[in-house]
Amino acid sequence: MAKAQGTVVSIHIAAVGAAPIKSIREARAVAGQGLEGDRYALKLGTYSNQPGSGRDVTLIEAEAIEALRRDYQIVLETGSTRRNIVTRGVYLNHLVDREFKIGDVVLRGTRLCEPCSHMEKLTVKGAMRGLIHRGGLRAEIVKGGAIRVGDKIDPANPV
Repeated sequence: MAKAQGTVVSIHIAAVGAAPIKSIREARAVAGQGLEGDRYALKLGTYSNQPGSGRDVTLIEAEAIEALRRDYQIVLETGSTRRNIVTRGVYLNHLVDREFKIGDVVLRGTRLCEPCSHMEKLTVKGAMRGLIHRGGLRAEIVKGGAIRVGDKIDPANPV
């Protein structure tokens, strides 16, 4: 069961795969593409040439990053996870195959965003193991608009 409304803690984009992550306060979500200026919207991400859904936007729970620190003594900054949106107060794993809203933007969770060796190579040894099954969510943008830090995430009212 999903928690009550969650919140967007931070937003991150990168111009190309493996490029440094840039933290931003607001992003324009474009339906079927991704966040403006991000590598996956630009088709320049590390995995852009591979088939698969959920490349529009990725999300991760702040609680998962905190658990990585607590359980494995691995400290990652929120952007280091290579996910676009860091959330608090919402169970992202429960949003697979569900539509949900962030502000006025409508997203559809498509699959879990399990951590990969590429993320670990760009961060810290052990990060991949510590984020298995809590590495976040891949989602498609159904209805675009602005996403801002502080926006509410509403998983309880599918649209």
